[in-house]
Amino acid sequence: FIFLTFSVSAETIEKKYASFKLLNKTTNKVSEKNILVNSKINWETLIIEVLYCASTPPTEIQEDYVLIDIYDTTNNQNINIYRGWMISSSPDITPLENPIYDLWLLDCINDNTS
Repeated sequence: FIFLTFSVSAETIEKKYASFKLLNKTTNKVSEKNILVNSKINWETLIIEVLYCASTPPTEIQEDYVLIDIYDTTNNQNINIYRGWMISSSPDITPLENPIYDLWLLDCINDNTS
């Protein structure tokens, strides 16, 4: 017997940075940041840790995936408010649900010059 397996989709390409946009709903201020994979940053009252970021190959429809942990430090407490995947084309499917912030993934990149 010969068994053949076919991949339904191509492998993702791991990237070095995740690019995000953050809306502070109380100030109506929008800002952008690139966060290095396997690092944490403080952004407003949030601590964002990027665990993984990857894109689909150039031969497929552009899609970016990020695995993140987000903590809110309001009132000097580190409360985990989000843990999971975000998808760049569908921020409404995996949103950060928070009364103060909206956060969404723009893309995964290898160059931090933007």
